This record gives sequence, structure tokens and C-alpha cells, in this order.
Amino acid sequence: MSKIHVLSEHLTNMIAAGEVVERPAGIVKECVENSIDAKAKTIEIEAFQGGIERLIITDDGIGMDKEDAHLAFMRHATSKMHSEEDLFNIHTMGFRGEALPSIASVAKVELNTNDSNESTLIRYSYGELICEESSSCPRGTKIDISGLFVKTPARFKHLKSPSYEFSVIADIVNKMALSHPEIRFKLSHDGRVVFQTSGNGKIQEILYQMYGREVAENAVYFEGKNDDFKIHGYAIQPKINRATKYFMYITLNTRLIRSVPIQKAILDAYSHFLPPNRFPIVVLQIESDAQLVDVNVHPNKWEVRLSKQNDLLELVKNTIRDSLSNSLQTVQIKPKVKTPIFEQETLNFPYPIKNERKTESIIEKGFKKKEEYEKSYDYPIKTNPSIKEEKIEYPAELEVLTKPELQKEESIEEIESVEKAVGYEFFYHLKVIGQLKDSYILCENEEGLVIIDQHAAQERYHYEMLQETLNKPCNNLQPLMLPIQLDVSSNIMSQVNTINEKTSFFGLEFEPFGNDQLIVREIPLWFQDVHEEAFLYDLLDLFEKDNEIDMSKLRKHVLATMACHSSIRFNRSLTMDEMKQVIEDLKKCKQPYHCPHGRPTIITMSDHDLRKEFERG
Repeated sequence: MSKIHVLSEHLTNMIAAGEVVERPAGIVKECVENSIDAKAKTIEIEAFQGGIERLIITDDGIGMDKEDAHLAFMRHATSKMHSEEDLFNIHTMGFRGEALPSIASVAKVELNTNDSNESTLIRYSYGELICEESSSCPRGTKIDISGLFVKTPARFKHLKSPSYEFSVIADIVNKMALSHPEIRFKLSHDGRVVFQTSGNGKIQEILYQMYGREVAENAVYFEGKNDDFKIHGYAIQPKINRATKYFMYITLNTRLIRSVPIQKAILDAYSHFLPPNRFPIVVLQIESDAQLVDVNVHPNKWEVRLSKQNDLLELVKNTIRDSLSNSLQTVQIKPKVKTPIFEQETLNFPYPIKNERKTESIIEKGFKKKEEYEKSYDYPIKTNPSIKEEKIEYPAELEVLTKPELQKEESIEEIESVEKAVGYEFFYHLKVIGQLKDSYILCENEEGLVIIDQHAAQERYHYEMLQETLNKPCNNLQPLMLPIQLDVSSNIMSQVNTINEKTSFFGLEFEPFGNDQLIVREIPLWFQDVHEEAFLYDLLDLFEKDNEIDMSKLRKHVLATMACHSSIRFNRSLTMDEMKQVIEDLKKCKQPYHCPHGRPTIITMSDHDLRKEFERG
């Protein structure tokens, strides 16, 4: 008797469900993607008990007729593809035809759909068709899912608390809203609306919903293109940053994707502006020919394979870096006023004391272990439980885009917290008033108080001066009395000529010595204050790992070290002329607002906030 047999359709659907339906959020993603493909303008997601008890997804898309509604529950039934060529030219969110049959195999499902001609109701219960009949419903599709994984306890036990599961749903919906700002999204939990967008196409309004006023106001618009890719989006000013990398939102042809190389390109763009172990908030939207993208890499469709990826990475890095350089602002201190807490027995006030309290988001209430959350799922986003149904109000100033040519001066002046002087203009309005702790230069301008870190400021200046020197081929070399000997692998030994082609520009040349050593007989003068042997080993290790040497990164590290050693130290008293010279040096910098390590050189405190602190109104 044969040991090999063909699996039943129900069992294959359950196996597929393990790939596309890990948790309620997976169902939301699949159903919302179907709604997007159906050209919906409004999508409503209702979750009960974190989606474990019940999920309802409703859209106003084109709907389905009776025959299509029936076929939608068949495995690999799809309207998105007709031939092999279509697999390499995909323009839709879904295309596998696995979502509905997979969901129906592990839950109770009720589908109501109307294509403007007829309405159809279909019910499934854990893979079994219960009924299929005519119904009455508005144009579009409504799918009601309940009892998830009840008959598959091995899956059910892996679900977490309802609050956690809903936090993951909220994360998905927030990202969907960012990638499709032209669609009106509405998300509710246990009957309460917690997130809602207007669908007017403005990403800044969604950022305002997700992160608040400060982030939305500090969103810098960017756009760029080359022969194969167009990119646009918003990069938040580096003075606002996060502790994890999960706030970089990337879409490719409106499809949400995860891409370590693209994230790295974004981080490279921010590398001069952020301190170590801090990460930016970025919304990046990429457009390309669909034939350059292979989305058929994984059933959940998060991963993609991209042709001409290196061209895209350069475009992303250069576009974001240039946009940030042209619009950098100083870090502004925002005092947090804490109301004193008095014991009631001692003092009795005729009126209650107003005490501002931070409202915990659903994610913060339901899932306290941040490390576990970030490890188990990407992109944690804060939901906003205070949003009232059917009513969305945004500050008027968010109507003004951050494209310089589209801004209106009178609107910007109304935004209290936006600095009026950005870029180099900022430094022409500073008046030195003294020094604090022999470490900080105190200045004033029209806006208020300006504090300059004298060491960080000089680091930036010296870094850029040294960088300018190394932009030219290095011819100033110092012979060594004793050559540096390096033990290397046979792989490195076989590529000495290639390595020298890349390093000779910087004044470094390796010479074979025996079968397993390289020697360096002379070093460039810019090697001062560098541990030569350790630096050279790092350089060769990088080449062995990637067959490439990123000399720019190594050089940046060396330059930052050299600039630090040659700069004004903390705890050093400066004369008025020396303090003024620090400001003059900053004027000469291409990027004066951050030191080479990414820390701010300048912070400000507005006169308005000072008056508020001193209760002067």
C-alpha cells in the first residue's frame, strides 16, 4: 500500500492558515488588502476581545456577485492573475487566493457582499459550508469572523491577551492608513472607536493622529527619482527620535514591506544627525515598475525581492540626507510643568487642582513588556483612544505642507513651537551673553534662550575641516621604522590588489609578506590619534565579510575621533572672543546642528516657555 497520499482540501487550507493567519492581526491584514484591491474608499474594522472573539471588516468596494463570492472560498481562486506572466507584474495587494479559504478553515465566517446588482450571503464553520443564499446589504463587502482557532487548540494557546492582540491589530491598521492615506480607515475595539482617518490623502494628519502635534509639525517632506524608482514621504526632524528601529514605515507600490537594506539606507541618511542607538521616524513610499519586484517570496507578503536594489538604496540615502540638511532645526526645550501634590488634610483648595496625566495607549495598558513586544512583532505604534466617532479635527497649520515652496509665512507664524530661523540664518541672530559651568555658551535671539555645547560645536567644525582634507587623494605619508604586520586569511591574501585599489586613495597600501601576512610600510598623516593595527584589521574584516570596504564609514569614525581630540574641552573658561569664534566656526559647517556622533550642538528655549515657567502668561 502506498505511503504517500494527497492531502484533503480542508487540511491544505489549515496548513495555509498557519502561514497567513498567525493571529487576528493576520486576518485583518488579509481582509483589508482585499478591500483595497476592491477599490474601497472606506474600510471599517471592528474587533472584540482583541479580535479573538470576533472581527468584522466592512468596505464600500466593488463587491462580488454570487458566483465570485462562492469561488472566493476555493483554494487558489483569484481574480488577480490569469497567466504566468502576471506573477511577475503584480499590481494588487493579494494574488494567491489563499486568504478566505485559510480563514474559513480555522473560524466561523459570514460573508455579505453586493456588487450593485445582487447581494449574497455565505456562511462557513471551520471549513464546512453552512449556507449560501441571497441577502440584502449595501454595495461592498462585509466579513464577520468569530471563534478563531477554537477547534485548533494548538494555535489558540499561542494567542496572547486580548489587549496585546488588539495592539498588533492597531499597529497593522496604522501602517495601512499611512500607506493608503486616500482611504478612510476606522478602527474600533469592543464598540469604542480608537483610530480614524479622514481619507483626504494627507500623511501629516495621520502622523498627527499617531504621534501628536510635535511629530506632525516636524515632518520634512522629501521626494526624489532616478531611472527606475520614485520616492517620496516624510522624514521627522532628528531632534525627535526613538529607541528602536520600528518607526521606519516603508511601502513599495503601496504595499507595506520589511526591508533591512532599505532601513539601513535610511539610518545612513540620518547617521550625521542622530546620537548612537537612537532611531528616526520616517514614512517612505517607493514607486517602481512592478516587473522589478518579486512579491512572491513569502505567503505573508511582507518580504520582497528587488531588482536594481543598490540604485534604490543610494536614492533613498541621498534624498533623505539632503532634505534633512536643508531643513534642520535646533532642539527646543519644552518644560513639563508638574503640579505639586499636597495632602488634603493640610491644605483645602476651593477648586480642584488640574493635573495633566498621560493617557496610556491600548498598547501601553495591555502589554507592559516592551522588549517582548518589539521582539515578537515589528512596528509598535501608539493608538489614540480619545478619538470621537465621525469627528476628526486637526490643527489648521497641518494644511501647510513642509515643502518650502508651498508654505505660507502667515500660517507658519501661527505655529507657536516651530522655530522661525532654520539653517544658517539661525546663527546670524545670536548674541553671546555668557558661559555656564565653563562648558556651555549662552546666547539670546528673538525667540529666547540659546545654549551651545562648546565641545560638540567644535567637534563638528573640526570634523568638517578634516573631512574636506580627506576628500582629496592622500599624498602625505609617514614611513614607519617598523612596518605593521597583519595576520590574514587566504581569502584576503588572494585579493590584495583589489583591496589596494580601494584604499590607495586614502594613503593605505598593503604588501604581501609570506603566505599569511600583510605589511604596511607607511601610514597617512590623518592616522594620528588612531590605533593603527586595530583600524587595519577592522578594514580587512569588512572586506572579508562583504567583499567590499566601506571606507566612508571607517573614515567617519576616524574623523570623529580626531575631531574630538582637537576640540575645546568641557570645563574650560572661554573669553567673549573665543565664544564668538565658536559661533563663527559653526556658520562655516554644512551641518552645524549635530556633532559627528549625532548629539545636538545647540538647544533652545523660547521666551514664551520661559514666561510660562515664571507665571508671566
